[in-house]
Amino acid sequence: MLSCHNLLQNFTGAVPEHYCKLPSTSDLNNQSQRHIMKHFTSLDQEHKPWRCVQHQKASDLLLNSTDKLFEGKNLKYCKEGWTYDRRIFSSTIVTEWNLVCNQRPWRQVARSIYMTGVLLGALVFGSLADKLGRMEILTWSYLQMGIAGSCAAFLPTYDGYCTFRFLCGVASSAISVNSISLILEWMPKRGRTLAGNFFGFSYSLGQIGLAAMAYVIRDWRWLQFAVSAPFLLFFIYSWWLPESARWLILRGETNKALKNLRKAAHINEKWREGEKLTTEMLCSEMQKDIFIIRSSHSVFDLVRTPAMRRMSLCLVLVWFSSNFAYYGLSMDLQNFGLSVFLTQALFGGVEMTAKLMVMLVMTFVGRRVMQFVSLCLAGVMVLSYGFTPHSKTT
Repeated sequence: MLSCHNLLQNFTGAVPEHYCKLPSTSDLNNQSQRHIMKHFTSLDQEHKPWRCVQHQKASDLLLNSTDKLFEGKNLKYCKEGWTYDRRIFSSTIVTEWNLVCNQRPWRQVARSIYMTGVLLGALVFGSLADKLGRMEILTWSYLQMGIAGSCAAFLPTYDGYCTFRFLCGVASSAISVNSISLILEWMPKRGRTLAGNFFGFSYSLGQIGLAAMAYVIRDWRWLQFAVSAPFLLFFIYSWWLPESARWLILRGETNKALKNLRKAAHINEKWREGEKLTTEMLCSEMQKDIFIIRSSHSVFDLVRTPAMRRMSLCLVLVWFSSNFAYYGLSMDLQNFGLSVFLTQALFGGVEMTAKLMVMLVMTFVGRRVMQFVSLCLAGVMVLSYGFTPHSKTT
């Protein structure tokens, strides 16, 4: 469901075909009405109705020559609003608040505000999870996502919508970071690669689910609510999820950790192994990690030594370029020239296939070779997309 929120504005923020709203012509006969509509919806160079300007006076159209109608002094901005093509989407935030023409940048501002929340959530809730616990933050984030997303669906103002979308972004990042932490801390080493890939696999599956939901729900408010309300259910069942045993041990709560581990052993039908566990055994196994966690560390440790500095710089550049290209493409689906629903489903399907192939190939060639091949292939594909002819968006 996280991918639904990250890519939601492909549908809730879609820009339908639009042109200036025509003035009232009820006092004219049918022939005059058709004449006025013909000129008010004159075609531009791409043979599409003008989107941002219209003729100044409807009465002048019946008197003036055609050449004079196209002079710049006879054109004005769409002061009466716009008429939208609602065949694909019954409503979006664009049609709700007229985010077109000179207001068009505000559509991208809404998306940037959400991604700013994602950035802030990673910075804040990552460190808070180390202090308060994975499940404490995860449970709160489920509640925040459910409430903020549902509120964003029915707020009447653009400012209120952006505010609650920002809170959704914060919660989205917190859920992602802490879910991965719980998966890795609960899984044995031999299963972490599989579990991590399954986590990413489910993210891609969510993209296909988003395309299906958006195809059925064409109103942006109900679509926003449909992808947010399930998090309230996640909030309820999260109370039964166990805290990370590793985190509990590192915080000195070995009795709780022992209880959770025995519960896991019981579920996995390892009753004998579970009964053999003791608090002394857990502390002994985690002695090295306990020593490390009690040592003072800071972000500067990532660049303190030449080896760490080189590794940190490489990873930062890889993550930045990968996400820059990924979100730049996946958040621009309307410009691919296909149905936005089909394109979203194809994105998810291709991702699922690619992740499955990477998971299999990586076991044979290793991580570094797979990383090198993937980055080179991604670079070639992104560059080729820049030279691919596609229709110009006005």
